[in-house]
Amino acid sequence: MLSADLLQTAAKRFGTPLYVYDAAELDAALGRVQSAFAQARIFYAMKANPNMHLLTRLAAAGVGFECVSPGELARAEHLGVPGERLLVNGPAKSDSEYATGARLGATFIVDRAEEVGLLPPGSRALVRVNPALSISTHDHLATGSKASKFGVTLEQAPAVLAALQSAGHAALGLHVHIGSAIRDANDFTAAFERLAELRATTGSVQVLDVGGGWGLDADLHGIAHEARAAAEHFGAELWVEPGRYLVATAGTLLTQVVGTKRTGRNFCLVDAGMTELIRPMMYGAEHPVRPLWEGKQTDVWDIAGPACESGDLLARDVTLSTPERGDLLAIAEAGAYGAAMSSTYLTRPRPAEVLWDNQDWQLIRRRETVQDIWQTEL
Repeated sequence: MLSADLLQTAAKRFGTPLYVYDAAELDAALGRVQSAFAQARIFYAMKANPNMHLLTRLAAAGVGFECVSPGELARAEHLGVPGERLLVNGPAKSDSEYATGARLGATFIVDRAEEVGLLPPGSRALVRVNPALSISTHDHLATGSKASKFGVTLEQAPAVLAALQSAGHAALGLHVHIGSAIRDANDFTAAFERLAELRATTGSVQVLDVGGGWGLDADLHGIAHEARAAAEHFGAELWVEPGRYLVATAGTLLTQVVGTKRTGRNFCLVDAGMTELIRPMMYGAEHPVRPLWEGKQTDVWDIAGPACESGDLLARDVTLSTPERGDLLAIAEAGAYGAAMSSTYLTRPRPAEVLWDNQDWQLIRRRETVQDIWQTEL
């Protein structure tokens, strides 16, 4: 955890709101995954945080990338990532994604039977299977539930694998990703058990990709043990796709108190909000809040952003000593889907991003200006 003094220094130097990252924690998270999933091939789910500096660091460590848009593929190509370290995923891929993926030699994750006929000739592919489970996470994050738009059913999967082979593609195996921020590790057990039922029909496969979605406090070694057992059941190589797990705890959103008000509730008003961290509003996510000031008198506060939206709250029922204008709050676990999902709603320039590495702050994304926002408007 970065010290309060370091965070105060960053805020003074770069302003707020501000995304700050700790290189040591980024490296530590990758180390935890490498230790738990030894011998597995790791693909970072780029959507969690696509900052080019962070991607460069992960690529240098040998990590591959899961890309779910033309822009993410362009980032990987710009970095010179080889095709064997690229996955092209998504439920509605564009023509440009098929073309770019084929040119780079990436592996495609087939999300529906119709895709078999859309793949470029001789593609490498995995079939994404939806195990139709009740997932212990927010509905918007449960990609392995029966109502989700992702993947083919267990019953459809063998036929899609056979269709890939008949069409001349390299059908590498199966893919399953049941969601994000999953609270109960038993969900993974249930998914692997359902997937194992396919072995009698599909036979052995070359690859089993079990996605990611592990909670930040998950028992990685326990999940990895079961994932390896599932892969061995198919005689397959194990692939994993961590996203949020690799970057969330490395990132903090710094925000400054602009004032307080006491109405039906106590509100601590800050200069960051839904445009900088939408997860609380979109997913009901709860992020740890750390005040960077001291005081004796405490009360319970809601942390409210500046947008003219009732849902623009970063946290509720946080015990704080009395905030004063200019005080700093650190919103933790913001390294994933903070900057990545930030927006220019209300013509709010997106914040800068900085990295603490080698005992110094590095600016890895400059703060936008309002002119940046409107310069593409004709």
